[in-house]
Amino acid sequence: MKKIVLFILLTATSLLWSQSLYSRYDFSMAPSSSFQQGLVGFINPANSALLQAPEARYYWNTRNKKTDWGAFAAVKGLGFGVCQRHSDGYSITDYKVSAAWGDRAFALGMGYGWSRGDRQQFARESEWSVGAVWRPMQYLSLGAAGYYGTENYEKKGVLEMGVRPFGTSFLTCFGDLYLNDHTRFNDCQWSAGAALQVAKGVNLVGRYFDTEQFTLGLSLDFGMSSYAHQQYFDAEQEHMYDSHQIRIGGMRDNLFTPLLGLDRSYVPLELRGAVNYQTFRISQDNEVAFYDVLRNIQACGTDPRVNVVALNISGLRVGSEKAWEIRTALADIREKGKSVIAFIDNCGSSQYLIASAADRIVMDPEGMLTLPGYLFNRTYYKGTLEKLGLKFDEWRFIKYKSAAEMFSRENMSDGDREQLNALLEDFYSTLHQEISESRSLSSGQFDDLVNEKVVLLPDETLEQGLTDTLARWIDLKDILKSKYGKHLMPLKPSLLRDHTLITDEWKERPRIALVYGIGVCAMDEGIRGRWLHKQFRNLAKDNSVKAVVFRVDSPGGESLPSDLVAEELRQCAKEKPVIVTQGEVAGSGGYWISMYGDRILAGPNTITGSIGVIGGWIWDDGFGSKLGLTSDHVQRGEHIDAIAGVSLPLLGRIPGRPLTDEENARVEKLVLTMYDRFIAKVAQGRNMDADSIRSLAQGRVYSGLDGMQVGLVDEIGGLLSAIELAKKDAGIHPDQLVEVVEIPEYKGWFDLGSQLSPLQTPAETDPVYQYIRMMLDNPYQPLFMVHPDKAVLTGE
Repeated sequence: MKKIVLFILLTATSLLWSQSLYSRYDFSMAPSSSFQQGLVGFINPANSALLQAPEARYYWNTRNKKTDWGAFAAVKGLGFGVCQRHSDGYSITDYKVSAAWGDRAFALGMGYGWSRGDRQQFARESEWSVGAVWRPMQYLSLGAAGYYGTENYEKKGVLEMGVRPFGTSFLTCFGDLYLNDHTRFNDCQWSAGAALQVAKGVNLVGRYFDTEQFTLGLSLDFGMSSYAHQQYFDAEQEHMYDSHQIRIGGMRDNLFTPLLGLDRSYVPLELRGAVNYQTFRISQDNEVAFYDVLRNIQACGTDPRVNVVALNISGLRVGSEKAWEIRTALADIREKGKSVIAFIDNCGSSQYLIASAADRIVMDPEGMLTLPGYLFNRTYYKGTLEKLGLKFDEWRFIKYKSAAEMFSRENMSDGDREQLNALLEDFYSTLHQEISESRSLSSGQFDDLVNEKVVLLPDETLEQGLTDTLARWIDLKDILKSKYGKHLMPLKPSLLRDHTLITDEWKERPRIALVYGIGVCAMDEGIRGRWLHKQFRNLAKDNSVKAVVFRVDSPGGESLPSDLVAEELRQCAKEKPVIVTQGEVAGSGGYWISMYGDRILAGPNTITGSIGVIGGWIWDDGFGSKLGLTSDHVQRGEHIDAIAGVSLPLLGRIPGRPLTDEENARVEKLVLTMYDRFIAKVAQGRNMDADSIRSLAQGRVYSGLDGMQVGLVDEIGGLLSAIELAKKDAGIHPDQLVEVVEIPEYKGWFDLGSQLSPLQTPAETDPVYQYIRMMLDNPYQPLFMVHPDKAVLTGE
């Protein structure tokens, strides 16, 4: 299709031309498709699609007594320009708007231009224009534009070609040909030249014209601004005039920004509210997007202007695993020489885990630090169900699979207590080690804080070496000045180098898909298996996506959506690298959808594993009669009456009888068969034998650390580590910038329905409620879930 469109444009423009466009567009240092996007859509309307950031440019020259000038502005896909010329007392002002579609590999555009002033003297008429830029490889750029007058129907056009022998912007050779419907092809005007990048942000440009005139230019980039100077010479090599350009827009890599702004800025990062994977963009005041936090911290580490990262974590609500990943990102930028200051007020364990990675911790004078340790707490509903007239039969045939015991017991089973104690040991050890090392505490000192102090007031945190200063976020500038002895300028996170850097590559940046599998494993909620498996199928076919990172944070659920997603992930992994990164929990069905990744990463506080099957039967033992409810039914099928019973809003139908011995025997066989299938699939995904998986399965949950020890996890790491591994496995150079595409991706107001889950009441989002509903909605099915209470880890 691209070749067909370009052929049509090339054929059309070969019929064209009139007055010299070289004099009309002499501000341009090179053909528009070959060097720095020309005049961003004023010559070739397709150019605005090549932009990576909004740009504004201003040009002027000294050709006439009155200064000729041009002002051009564009965002990706839209451009506007105005250009004023003078000659022999006459003047003309040209205007053009343009729209474009595509990317740096292929773009199409169209525009409309009109003029005001002495139109007859300058031979102007309103005109439509069409254009295309095609870059089939990093070595070649082809451009074409045609112009069609609306009054005299004059036709003209330009063909352009650029060649990069080394595939980079180090050397760009270019040429163009102007055509019209009044001139023979052999008499058409042309130019040729080259642009040499002598250093980052420093380009020398030379251009020779068929009239034996030539230009020499110098372009200097200073980050988000540029200056260019160009000299024009006649056929006798006599200097005629100069032109100048100032650009403001996206950041270009250069030599000067590090020298001009080295270590002169600080970045304020205010983290307030709950840390979620994807936020509702219309109202973000109480939400923080997890990946945005990580990439902002990472970008601070690579920006030479940044001296200090000031982190305000007052009011942050974050789980222990995400806290560890944020802490790890902060530790990485400290290794790169950046300083980190953390502000806290009422602070718990997870918030302090993040803060302890800072060089300096500042606490509010009226704040409070709470370090109570960790607690796994279960709530058991057996007695409640009995009082309501409900009974529950647990389908449990393996030791550690405890997801249903909350309804069948009054306290922890031995298996559950054993696995939770093991989790606590690793979680507490991680907290102990990270904080003790960062704040130079002995093992005994930390244990004393937890076991004796628990809650510390601001003065006590200073005495114990847990904080360094008492102050408030509003005092940040004073603290920075006293600490570093110089005035630091604030730099918004959105203006960090990695977020704004634009490149002059003739190809799109490699894309890595970041896919989220969040929530229960169900077809149309949680991970949305019906939708998610299609995403992996599409990604497998998408050649622009070089690797996939799959973030799993799921307690499991049903087998069908789990296997549907897992199988498509396995097929996708045959086409490109797939790295799985597990969040707070990736158990049972959550592990199922992870197991076919090329590598599985987990944090030390991840809850993973739980390879097993569980289920139960909740039935009416007087509940309906207490409420005055009765039910009746007709049936075809000997066992269908097992699910007959009264129905309630929100909960649905409650079975009216227990299962028979025959039915229970069938359930046991079904559960154990599904368990064997689960083990076989894990063995295949992890390249282990089934007996090894069976020995470590039994429904047991593991921390990320223990999961790596037993072979369920490959490495300890988080989301950023997974992205770096994906780059490496895809053969992408570590220094190469990539585009991370989040799936699902928020696309604006018109995409809300497809990307956001339906609004739910607090009761409907409660994990216990979700588990009961899942049992009632799937009455005969065993489930692949960790405990719905997620063993609520308190003390975070």
